[in-house]
Amino acid sequence: MAIRLFGEKFSNPVFLASGVYGYGLDFPEVAEEAGALFTKGISIKPRAGNPPPRIVEVTGGIVNSIGLENVGIDAFLKKILPKLKKLKAKIFVNIAGNTIEEYCQLARALGDEVNGIELNISCPNVRNGLIFGQDPRMTKRVVAKVRRATKLPLVVKLTPNFCNIVAVARAAQDSGADGISLINTVHGMVFDICRKKPVIVGGLSGPAIKPFALYCVYRIKDAVRLPIIAMGGIMTGRDAYEFILAGAKAVALGSVCIVNPYAPLKIIRELEELMKRK
Repeated sequence: MAIRLFGEKFSNPVFLASGVYGYGLDFPEVAEEAGALFTKGISIKPRAGNPPPRIVEVTGGIVNSIGLENVGIDAFLKKILPKLKKLKAKIFVNIAGNTIEEYCQLARALGDEVNGIELNISCPNVRNGLIFGQDPRMTKRVVAKVRRATKLPLVVKLTPNFCNIVAVARAAQDSGADGISLINTVHGMVFDICRKKPVIVGGLSGPAIKPFALYCVYRIKDAVRLPIIAMGGIMTGRDAYEFILAGAKAVALGSVCIVNPYAPLKIIRELEELMKRK
């Protein structure tokens, strides 16, 4: 089950996706068993996030509109990261900026304290959050700038929404990215027919998006040389194995962890058994 990624050894290819476990401290036994932990998005200043409702269940998944609530980079470095580093886990910090310079500031602030950075240029529930990730030219600019600001492995998280995902992936590769993570959530909305207005507008995740996520991974696997960390509706070891067959080097679990925070432990065992048999 062990894999090599970004020049390092990971105990297994099952990672914890950004945002699901917050900062990763609430379920340390899961974080330590998984191949890597991706923290929730960290911004320069603290963010209160969006007003409720923030999560609404739909057929085959959930629509979320959290709004990148977080404590900000200063509090993260002082209060949270020292606790995280006590875990026996690979730690990747998801960073989210409003400008290219903010992304660079965040990358520089992290120094070499973690195992890598996930560049969030694709969040669908933050105002203007998709500007960088939808445009290959903007992707190229932000990745190139952040690449010069850090020596850490740089994973770029891609959106599937209203863009040519192959072109964006190539732009990230050409600008110095070390890996690609995809897909981020798909635009979604829940409507209230009584009040005649939306209940929530945000990102759809869960089993409903798995076929589309598989397609995106399969589509870009030959378009770039970078390792792919795949996500999108993975609920079982079989789902994870499908993504690996489609071209992913590793997978990241999201919505399934909201249903059952200990699901990654079961999925790791299921995937290991499948890989032994196949």
